Formats: sequence, C-alpha cells, structure tokens
Amino acid sequence: MISDEQLVWQAQQGKRGTMAELFDRHYDQLVGYLYRLTLGDRALAEDLAQETFLRALRALGSFQPGRPFKPWLYAIASNAARNHLSRAEQRRVDALAPDASIAAVGVDAESAVIAAQAARDAAAALSALPPHQREVLLMFYHLDLSLAEIAEALAIPVGTVKSRLSLGRERLRAALKEHM
Repeated sequence: MISDEQLVWQAQQGKRGTMAELFDRHYDQLVGYLYRLTLGDRALAEDLAQETFLRALRALGSFQPGRPFKPWLYAIASNAARNHLSRAEQRRVDALAPDASIAAVGVDAESAVIAAQAARDAAAALSALPPHQREVLLMFYHLDLSLAEIAEALAIPVGTVKSRLSLGRERLRAALKEHM
C-alpha cells in the first residue's frame, strides 16, 4: 500500500484522487479525535474534520517531503478546533455524553448501568481537563501518536508534551477518584 506521504507528494504533483484517498484513510479517526476534543459534539467534529481537510488541501504546498503526514494533519485539526472553541460564543460547559449505546447482548442490566456510569464519569473527567492536556492525552491514547509526533503536531517541545501528558494523567486519576 502506498504511504500517506507518497499520496501527498502525488497530490502536490497534481494527481487526482490522492486527497480523496487520504480523506478515506483518516476521516473516521479524525472525527473521533475532534469529537473528544469538542466535548462530544458530533456535528461540530464532522464540520471541523471537513474544515481540516479543506485547510490541508489549501496548504498542500507547505507540506515538507520526508515529514510524517499524520502529525501535520492533526496539527491542522487541533488548530481548527482551538480557533473554534476559543470564540466566546462557541464555548460549551456541558459534559461530554458517551456516544455508545449501553445495550449489549448478554450483559445484564446492572452491568450495563455500571458501565454507562463509568463512561459518563470518564467523559466528565476528560472534559474537565484544560484543553492543552486533553489534546495531548487524546493524541497519545486515542491516536497512538508518539511523543515526537505530538510535539511536531502541536509545535511544542517533547518535554512539554511529556509534562502535559503527566499532568493530564494525574488530573484524570484525581477526578476519577472523586467520582468513585
């Protein structure tokens, strides 16, 4: 299979269909990342994902060969989300609602209720984190990006990524202890 970076190079050369391939490869995971980053607003996450790909298409010429595509794309997504969420009229204070149904075959009602409550507690704890820590945690755990890739995507030193990750974990742990 052709790599993302090769597809970008082909797109820079004017080959049609390559951005559509990149879109297909990354759209679902990007929406999932933005969904969590925007505290559970699915429609907003989808809008921001489309905005991200439009910005990526416009900035295609600035993509540097030899660099990984995924951190570059997620840097664009993070900036789009930050810009949107920083506008006062767009701020939200409601808790992240879990998007998964609690009904499962073979699971008794008590287990389903406990699982749903745990999901709500985890979502509330995540939404209570400062955006810069939530962003790093999501990139690390949800997207499986390396510390170096996160640093590149957010244009911050690796040490800052480590610090935000550590503080975010600590705050999540403390918040979850409160809920238990």
